[in-house]
Amino acid sequence: SYRENILKTAKALVEDTKLLVSGAASSQDKLAQAAQSSANTITQLAEVVKLGAASLGSDDPETQVVLINAIKDVAKALSDLIGATKGAASKPADDPSMYQLKGAAKVMVTNVTSLLKTVKAVEDEATRGTRALEATIEYIKQELTVFQSSEVPEKTSSPEESIRMTKGITMATAKAVAAGNSCRQEDVIATANLSRKAVADMLTACKQASYHPDVSSEVRERALRFGTECTLGYLELLEHVLLV
Repeated sequence: SYRENILKTAKALVEDTKLLVSGAASSQDKLAQAAQSSANTITQLAEVVKLGAASLGSDDPETQVVLINAIKDVAKALSDLIGATKGAASKPADDPSMYQLKGAAKVMVTNVTSLLKTVKAVEDEATRGTRALEATIEYIKQELTVFQSSEVPEKTSSPEESIRMTKGITMATAKAVAAGNSCRQEDVIATANLSRKAVADMLTACKQASYHPDVSSEVRERALRFGTECTLGYLELLEHVLLV
């Protein structure tokens, strides 16, 4: 019932994305129009995706979560893109901010494509688990890129908080192994949803703890390295589950 509307609105959002990117090199008025238009379109898209998720019925909450996560990823990517556009406005073509803008636009298109694939796979019980897993793998890769950037977190947390967040990885790992053994689509979907949260929470806590005032630069470097290694190891596990 909602698929066509989702596809149509997503297509409009891609057009808005193009206007945003080109707007960085044009007038402030055009840039403002592109930003306003994209904000309106993402609101419409979020509403129609929520209606689509609700239409699946409450007996399939994990698939509903997959859809909601997909639209959240698009909204976050759009927010980052608008920020990158703001930074690149009126700058020369070879300015570093222009490269950041191109990167943000690429992530935006990737996430819209991922949403459309998810929407198409939702009604196909044979593929929706693997599709959810593919989307999670892409999401974790994007989160890892943010984690590895030189951007300093807005707040810091204690090492204890970082240790606490690793427990989620342990639970998600057990779930992933069980899903790989059972090969049931619903188990794979549950693993995908749990994995997203576990890895994102771990990366956030790890980076915040590594920038704690009491942490030396050497310890920070090690913490960030192990956070990366843990994530890469977990991605490898998910790739194996996908293969199975």
